[in-house]
Amino acid sequence: MKLTMFTTLAAAVSVAVAGAAAANEDAVLEIDGETFVTKTEAPAYLDNLSEIYSGWVFRSDETQQLQLDDFENPAFVFIDSAIDMYSKVDGTEGKSCASCHEDVSEFKGLQASMPRVNADGKLETLTEIVNRMRTDYMGAEPWKWSGTEMSAMTALIGLQSRGMPVNVSIDGPAKPFWEKGKELYYTRVGQLDLSCANCHEDNYDTMIRADHLSQGQINGFPNYRLKNAKINTVQGRFKGCMSNVRAEPYKEGSDEFKALELYVASRGNGLSVETPSVRN
Repeated sequence: MKLTMFTTLAAAVSVAVAGAAAANEDAVLEIDGETFVTKTEAPAYLDNLSEIYSGWVFRSDETQQLQLDDFENPAFVFIDSAIDMYSKVDGTEGKSCASCHEDVSEFKGLQASMPRVNADGKLETLTEIVNRMRTDYMGAEPWKWSGTEMSAMTALIGLQSRGMPVNVSIDGPAKPFWEKGKELYYTRVGQLDLSCANCHEDNYDTMIRADHLSQGQINGFPNYRLKNAKINTVQGRFKGCMSNVRAEPYKEGSDEFKALELYVASRGNGLSVETPSVRN
């Protein structure tokens, strides 16, 4: 894995780089006897990477350990609350999630393929599917995109696909959305004039302040961040990144963020779904 000193980018963001820090490529992510793919050959459509790495590889030993045991993983406090919500009746129709989908395990494989283009030709996320079920079938109010309820529920649904390979479609009807997401990924924005690629492609595996930059893979989302002690969503993280480079973030659920989510998810095709992962 490359090691760079990140001097150009450090000057751009006006912070001191602590120096290069090699990721622990030999670390093995194993949960309940199942070994996860945390590094693999990059998809052929990624021109600038030969290998892809889960963000787990770039975390400290202490953070990695939290993800190895579900009893130690702090995300499972929120998973437990989502289990309760799953069978709770809400809305005017007197239904719960379990009324239509008796066991949440029915959603195995869904997270690995999201986002996806639906029958109407629209790009949709897991969040939108959950809210559509709430409004159309339960007669319930939609949840806030990155609110506590939605973050927990999408983490529970994502957990059903844990260990499966990310397999997001980028061809056919998904192609124009993917191309838009790719354009956004490489577009410089904000007062710091940075793109996603500047950090997560050009300078991953380096230290900037106390942060060990990863490739920005999202195979572990929704994830638990030690920084804010809660479940975090992909598009919530996108907002944070844009704010960090002093750009005006797109709205969660916007066409821009959905396209970006598709493209970034596709960059991790072949890695294992880790939801809910633990990150700094």
